[in-house]
Order: sequence, then C-alpha cells, then structure tokens
Amino acid sequence: MIQQRRVGLYALLTADVFSAFGSRFSVVAIPWLVLITTGSPAKMGLVAAAEMIPYLLTSVLAAPIADRFGMRRTSIFCDLSSAAAMAIVAATPDFGFWQLVVLIAVAGGMRGVGDRVKHVLLRPVTAESGIPMIRVTSAYEAMNRTAGLIGAPLAGILVATLGARETIWLDAATFAVAAVLVGTLVRPAPEPQDVTPVREPYLKALRGGFSFLRADKLLLGMISTLFLLNLFQHATSTVLLPLWVQDVFGSPTKLGIILGCFAAGSLAGNVVFTIFATKLPQMLSFFIGAAIGGAPRILVLGISDSLWVVLAVTFFAGFGMASVNPIVGAVLYERIPAELQTRVFGVVAAVAVSGIPIGSALAGVAAANAGLRPTILVGGVVLLALTLIPLVRHHRQPVAETAQPTGDPR
Repeated sequence: MIQQRRVGLYALLTADVFSAFGSRFSVVAIPWLVLITTGSPAKMGLVAAAEMIPYLLTSVLAAPIADRFGMRRTSIFCDLSSAAAMAIVAATPDFGFWQLVVLIAVAGGMRGVGDRVKHVLLRPVTAESGIPMIRVTSAYEAMNRTAGLIGAPLAGILVATLGARETIWLDAATFAVAAVLVGTLVRPAPEPQDVTPVREPYLKALRGGFSFLRADKLLLGMISTLFLLNLFQHATSTVLLPLWVQDVFGSPTKLGIILGCFAAGSLAGNVVFTIFATKLPQMLSFFIGAAIGGAPRILVLGISDSLWVVLAVTFFAGFGMASVNPIVGAVLYERIPAELQTRVFGVVAAVAVSGIPIGSALAGVAAANAGLRPTILVGGVVLLALTLIPLVRHHRQPVAETAQPTGDPR
C-alpha cells in the first residue's frame, strides 16, 4: 500500500530527471549544430539567449495561467510542446537560423513553465508518499546534480558519435517520456476546498507572487542569498576559473577536473544530507552551507596555485553547498500556501537565476580592468562577508523567527 502511494512521487522525480537530461543534451547539441551550420560564435550566443530569456520570463508571467489550466495538465502540455519543438529542429536539416531561434525560444519558454509546475506538483505527491519533504527535496537535488554530472559529458559523446541532430532527437524523446510519466502515473489527490485557487484577474494574480515574497522576510533573505551565490559562483565557473587555469596551467583539462570535483562534492553532500536532513537544524544548515559553498572556492584561487589544494577546497565547497537548495525547496513548500506556489516559485526562480548573467558580465569587466587576482580576492572576500552576516544574525535572533525543521508533511 505504501509503495502504491509513492508511485506518483517516483514517477514525477523520474520525469524531472528525464527532462534534466534532455536539457543537458540541448545545451551541447544545439550550439554545436549552430556552429557547424553557420560557423558563427555570435549566433551560438544568440541561440543560448533565445532559450534562457523565455525560460525566465515564462517562469513568472505564465504562473497565473498554469494555475487556471492545472498543474498536471500544464506539465504534460509543456513537455509535449518542448518535444515537438526539438523534433522539428532535428527533422528539418535546411531550417533557417531565425526559425531555429523561434523554436528554441518556444522550447525554453515551455521548459520554464514545465519546471515550475513540476515543483508545485512535488508537494501533493510527497504528502501522499509519507516521506518528509526535506528528504524529497534533497533527493531531488541529488538526482538533478547527477543528471548534470552525467548528462553534459554524455551529450558530448553522443554528438561526436551520432551527430548533433540525432542527439536533438534524443532530447525530444526525453521530454516525451516525461509527459507520458506525468500523464499516466502522477495523479495527486485534489487539494482541500480551502486551498482551491481563486479565479483572479491575470495582473492581480501575477502581483500576488511578488507581494507574498516581499512580505516574507525569511524567504526574501534566503532568495537574496541564492541570487548572490548564483552571481558569484557562475562568475567563477565561466570567467574567473577559466582565466586562472589558463594563467597557472595553460591546459583546459584542469578546468574540467576542477568543475567535476565541485560537482562530485555536491553529489556526495547531497547523499549525506538526504540521510541526516531530518536531524539537522534547517536554517542553520542553510547559512553554514552557503558560507562554506560560496567564498572558499573563490578565495583559494587567489591564494594558491596548487591544483591539489584547489581540488580539496573545491570538493569541500561542493559538499557544503549540497544543503542549500534542498532547504530552500523545503522552506518554500512549508511557508507558501498551495494556491500561491506556482506564482511565488516562478518569482523565486527568476530572481535566483538572474544572478547568472549578471555575474559573468561583472567578472569579465572587473578582470579586464582590475586584474585577475585582485578580482578573485575582492570577490571572495565580499561573498564571504555577505554569507557570514546572515549566519551571525541567525545566531542572535530568537528561535521563533526561523523556520522549523521539516517533519512528516502529513
């Protein structure tokens, strides 16, 4: 009986993993397809932006529409639409560049909505399963990190052996499988009448997500921390670390090793955190994880040229970072009413992810004008201060102001 109650949860997690693998396939295959067909790095960047911008916009703007249409139906529709868009790209060799941009934008927009509604569906299917939410969010994070760790290298192998278009066919297939899993196995029980979404005008419903987040100081602080971590971490991964590797070793292989070490540390941390999540103080774990996972991996680049030292600190940082996203997920489910989750989750994702392009741009400008080492040291010190301040404030504030540990969601 217990296993039957958990079928929906397992199916939803599996669907999300398939979707994550598909996204990694497209990240490698589509830019490569653009490069071999146009030879233009600028067009590669344009295609990447064509996917990310609609992803961010629909995460927020489509939330009220998803509320009306229904989470499960929206998830199925978005996955099928993404599958169709990728299938058209794969099946049309003579497609023009701008038609490709439109299709990629459609797929990115659909994925933005699909990711949000899958996150909302996670709450009712977890409640039915009887598994504590904090363990589910930790397992969810571990599965997505595994997909990222395996998916991108696998996509590179597939593109090299099968070809870019054939890999995009597999991308389309992953979205189709996700749609089938949700459509056949994910059937959450109806929400009680008191949490049934109210039919509100679109703009009023859209404002509701922003208003709720602005009024919850704890959530606002956590999302601000995520924004900062994304800003500095992405700046490190895409700008500062490659420049440092080139300066110290002159070999791109070391870059892959260091990035893989962080991913391995994150995955190991997720496994450990999943086991002990219900026994750890939730908010203290979040702030400690943010402090460990953020600044040390930046600062070590400024104070050491030893690969082994950098690898050790990077693994430790990844291990610490493993607690951050699962706790954010659990707290979001705890504090946000069911009828507002789609809207608030969209705002949260947009705010957190917006740090990614900002960080890369600022890091590039700073390194070009102030030099690499000063940029690394200043950035690391600033992030260390910004992550230690909330930790000190948490230690001083009354316990009642913090989120309570997650228990059985039933």
